Amino acid sequence: MPKIVDAAQRRQEIVGAVCRIVATDGLERASLREVAEEAGLAVGSVRHYFDSSDDLLAYSFTAVSDRLLTRLHAGLTGLGTATDDSDKSRAVLTLLGEFLPLDEERAMDACAWLAFRNAARIRPFLAAEADRSHRAVAAVVGQVITGLLRGDDATGADAGVLAAGPQLVTAAEHLLATLDGLAMHALLQPGWMSPEICRDVLESHIEGLRRSVGASH
Repeated sequence: MPKIVDAAQRRQEIVGAVCRIVATDGLERASLREVAEEAGLAVGSVRHYFDSSDDLLAYSFTAVSDRLLTRLHAGLTGLGTATDDSDKSRAVLTLLGEFLPLDEERAMDACAWLAFRNAARIRPFLAAEADRSHRAVAAVVGQVITGLLRGDDATGADAGVLAAGPQLVTAAEHLLATLDGLAMHALLQPGWMSPEICRDVLESHIEGLRRSVGASH
């Protein structure tokens, strides 16, 4: 009897091989042959699922983006069930921590996601996913920021103004830039930028945002 292969599982194994190659040697080495070798497969087995290296990389970019977004939406659910300020603070830090290389899985995804986004500048076949994933991630961050800017006292029309106003855009872009910078710094300097320091910097940034919002109201 021929062995029955789960196609979805095999694709995920191949994506995992792509991410390991990107993390250790960079995106340039992620060819069909190199990925097949990393995954312990014949090149023909990889070609069964992906017609070309471009096809493989585009699929992998989407898969990495979707893994991040799945974790972020789970974090939004946790934030929505928080019952007091302490719980909300922990939920915000947990959610935003999904962007950072705080463990092996998130480090692999952060490295791959940054590499794919950077490559999209000069590889047009990655541009659509770069735009889609950025918009989706920015939407999540926007929801987090909207909650922070509302506070407990802003309701009705005030909340609508905060959600739509320039303050939200500025704060969200500031937070996205901070997250990108932290992730890059931690990947480049893992001996210095420990998960504990990443969390401390992120917590300080969120607290500073809360204070600045409070001072402006």
